[in-house]
Amino acid sequence: MGKKRKLSHPHAPGKANSRPKKLAQHKAEQSKAPNSPAKRPKGKQQRQADEQPTIPFEPHHRILLIGEGDLSFAASIIRHNGCANVTATVLEKDADELQAKYPHVNDNIAVIRNEAPETKEPQEKPQETTSKDPEQGETHGDDENGSEGSNGDSDNEAEDDSYDSDDPDQPPRPKRKLTPNSRLLYNIDATKLPTSLTRTQFDRIIFNFPHVGGKSTDVNRQVRHNQSLLVSFFQRAIPALAPGAAIIITLFEGEPYTLWNVRDLARHAGLQVERSFRFQARAYPGYKHARTLGVVRNAKGEISESGWRGEERAARSYVFKKKEDIVPAAGKKRRKGDDSSDDDD
Repeated sequence: MGKKRKLSHPHAPGKANSRPKKLAQHKAEQSKAPNSPAKRPKGKQQRQADEQPTIPFEPHHRILLIGEGDLSFAASIIRHNGCANVTATVLEKDADELQAKYPHVNDNIAVIRNEAPETKEPQEKPQETTSKDPEQGETHGDDENGSEGSNGDSDNEAEDDSYDSDDPDQPPRPKRKLTPNSRLLYNIDATKLPTSLTRTQFDRIIFNFPHVGGKSTDVNRQVRHNQSLLVSFFQRAIPALAPGAAIIITLFEGEPYTLWNVRDLARHAGLQVERSFRFQARAYPGYKHARTLGVVRNAKGEISESGWRGEERAARSYVFKKKEDIVPAAGKKRRKGDDSSDDDD
């Protein structure tokens, strides 16, 4: 009679302790899982979460803000970034029209005018100016172009000229108290900037989320309308740039905004992209994305609290300068979160 073959069996005596040992080992590994770094987000998501926001201006800069909507960005950079010489402009013709679209705007106006947020509207508004004829640049106010008198700059011009805010190796500029000299202008069309603005020299001209509004439901037509807006804006804004100054455009990422080809539009106007970076709304406390058409209301006409929040959507800022003002980036450290060339990161 031949020899019997030995069959392996999961319940054989020799294997009795092997499986429980593996289970115990597995449970021990599970108990360590909560403290394991594997639980943290990986890759691009984690890098964006840890990224330090890029602030593309300095407190002493003369800043022109175009199409400010509810003025929350202007109020934030004045209150939290210490900017003292901000000219905020809106398309709305007066305070009543602006408040009808953005009912909470008065608090932001008060910040721009260097008043307490709860201050009632006075009879005279010396810092608010309405352009009756944008083409002629007719304005009414104490300071027609906002460039004369105290402008918040340092008395030491040599110190300001020698400071390079884009140099990562240079220590931060010493903080000093700047004289508030901000103002609000109504009825300013980005495509027809008045001469009272264009003859002023600004260090930064910022147009956050330009959009013509609901001119068409056709995507191609809407793209063309917005391209036309940007082309006219670039042409009118360039004369207002101080030497070495920049125009900053912020757009949402993805279509249809990528179809606008903002880089090409700027290039045809004589500008070049110095760099681009992710726009992070959290860098500006109190800032809320304002729709061109105003706040979202429900069927009863009440302001909707559950509306879409644009500040939570991915966006990118593009820094444009005159071609002759672009400094080669060779040998310069690349700052985290932005690109020093025409290519996105």
